Amino acid sequence: MELIVRLKDEQKAAMKAKDKPRLGTIRLIMAAIKQLEVDGQKTLNDDEILAVLTKMVKQRRDSIAQYQSAGRNDLADVEQAEISVLEEFMPQPLTDEEVTALVKEAVASSGASSMQDMGKVMAVLKPQVQGRADMGKISQLVKANLG
Repeated sequence: MELIVRLKDEQKAAMKAKDKPRLGTIRLIMAAIKQLEVDGQKTLNDDEILAVLTKMVKQRRDSIAQYQSAGRNDLADVEQAEISVLEEFMPQPLTDEEVTALVKEAVASSGASSMQDMGKVMAVLKPQVQGRADMGKISQLVKANLG
């Protein structure tokens, strides 16, 4: 529950500093977490909160692509600022070398030999890379290693 405490502390700090953009983003995070807690009638742990943050970053990256293609760089900049705040609460991202090593290790440990075994490999990898690497890139690397 360390992450929720950190979020609440950062929310208080942003209020005191009158940092409206940061406060707004933190409030969005807290609202998303609270919504999932109410829907599931349980308190989220750090891994589940990390999944929420990962989803929010992905949504914003998709929005940035759409805004840029529409020529709305002002809105893309707002989304990028939100990503910066979101990433502060996520673990350190993995380097390409670390990701490649983890994929090779997962393929070997799961005994995967063909594309039918991709689900096994992804099941091994997901807990290790959650919030630290793009799952789309991970999927491509697994396909390359199995294909």
